[in-house]
Formats: sequence, C-alpha cells, structure tokens
Amino acid sequence: MSREHRRARRVAVSLPVVIESIGQPAVALHPAVEAVYRRIVPDATSIGRVQPGAIRDLSTNGAFIGCEPMPLLARVRLSFELPAYGAVDAVGWVLWCREADCEIPDALGDPVPLPRGIGVLFEAMPLEARQVVAKMAR
Repeated sequence: MSREHRRARRVAVSLPVVIESIGQPAVALHPAVEAVYRRIVPDATSIGRVQPGAIRDLSTNGAFIGCEPMPLLARVRLSFELPAYGAVDAVGWVLWCREADCEIPDALGDPVPLPRGIGVLFEAMPLEARQVVAKMAR
C-alpha cells in the first residue's frame, strides 16, 4: 500500500532556483469586515532575503527545495527554468522545513538521505507551467 498522501503527483528534479522572501501586501478592508476578519500573518523576519536553492521535488501544487531553511509561513517568490517551458516565476508559502540533513531507513534498512530545505505550497504559478509539470509527473 502506498504511503503517498499528496493530491498531486510529483516528479524528482534538480532545478536551480532563486528564492526571495517577499511578505504579504497590506490589504485595506472595510471596518465592518475588519472587525470579523482573520487571516494568517506571514513571517516578516526574512523579507528581502534572497538565496539560491535546488528544486528536488516538484508538483503542480508545490515543491521541496534544498536550501538554507526559511521561516515557516514566509511568503516567497521562486524563479527557475522549467524544461520544455522556460522561465517560471511563482509565489508560494513555506509550510515546513527540514533544518538539517538527516537519514531514514528504507524498507530494507538501507539509509535514505533527506537534505535540509523547505516545503513550499504554490499560491501562484502560470497555468501553462503547471500543465508542463503535470505532464512531467505522469
């Protein structure tokens, strides 16, 4: 039985990426709405930080990026080249991070390396790029 719980198929890749922490733009709300409105507040401690990484795992919904970890709930811009598509600019949210490299055993007890990095859920990515990723993951 598969232990995969993701909704979108993913593909293992090795794509250089530039990650920039961009934060969330301010939203002006009507006072009546503001009184009853709650939203997630993105981490602002890393805004403006730009760093390289490598996309290791890609789906239409998100990616695992091997890199220096960023804070949880940081809103990030990703810039990378997608084969058969070209330059992609995407926006996403850091939903989890692995703060250091580690290993876990596979079914035979052999070590499987897991690199440090971040899990990003895409907020925005061009539809055509998502279609290319879907084809790659088939």
